[in-house]
Order: sequence, then structure tokens, then C-alpha cells
Amino acid sequence: MIIRPESAGDYESIRDILVAAFANHPYSHQTEHLIVEALRDADALSVALVAEIDGKVVGHIAFSPVKIDGVDCMWFGLGPLAVMPEFQRKGIGKSLVEEGLQAIRRVGAEGCVLVGDPAYYGRFGFRHTPLLKMEGVSPQYLLCLPMAEQIPAGQVSHHSAFFVCE
Repeated sequence: MIIRPESAGDYESIRDILVAAFANHPYSHQTEHLIVEALRDADALSVALVAEIDGKVVGHIAFSPVKIDGVDCMWFGLGPLAVMPEFQRKGIGKSLVEEGLQAIRRVGAEGCVLVGDPAYYGRFGFRHTPLLKMEGVSPQYLLCLPMAEQIPAGQVSHHSAFFVCE
């Protein structure tokens, strides 16, 4: 398996992965592919990686800037993360998360937030903190991974591309 930055030649495969991975997800609106495309169009994908096996792209992860109480503070949002269903549970998602976190650290990230399963993301050090909130998200699913000493407090907001379908 190779983890590498996405390229224009990967866009169709990335769309297919996102559609397939979230097709039956109970908490998805099945718009993840549109979100990634809108982030890309807005030049707001800080890090976008693919997992490739035998020349086939089978996974994707995206990181984009978030604001906390309206302030850019070098925190990033992880998501979406997707792996083709037939390649899930083989460590591909884990590898994408680990490589992606290293990549945002290299650009000076102060921290990372996501909305997701605490059992899955806890293995990477993500945890809930009462300092951060996100409108419409149950607190136990808003997770953060501080990369600096201070965790800012306030309302987390994603890039406007996350709301492309509203």
C-alpha cells in the first residue's frame, strides 16, 4: 500500500470511494463527495491523501482548516475519511489517519478536530473536551487531538464548503 497526496487523476476514484463508503452510513447525508469537491474548488483542502494498492486508489482522507469562535488558529478538521467497502477493516483508514496527522503537524497544526466514533478515533489520541462545541453535534462525537499546549475554547466551525448542499 502507498499513501500519497491526491492528484487530479484521482478525482473520479475519490468520488467513487466517498459515494460507496457512505452509501449506507446511518449518520451521513451522502454528500461527502460534494464536500470534498467543494473544498477542493475553494482551495481549502490543506491535506488530501489517497491510499493506493496495486495502482488502484482505495481510500481517501481530507483535512481542512476550521475556526474556533470565528478565529483561524491553525486547527484542522479531519474528514471525510473513506475506504472502499471491500478494502475496509484492513488498516487502510488507520494508515491514512496516521499519515494525515503527520502531514498537518508538518504545516504547523496546533490541533485537529473531527466528528466521529470515539471508539475508533480514540486510538489516535482524539478525545472529547468540554472546551469545544459544534452546533448540531452531540458533545461525545466532537473529538479533538491537541498538538500544542493550549486547547482553544469555543464554537468549532468548518469551512463553508461543508454546507454546499444546504
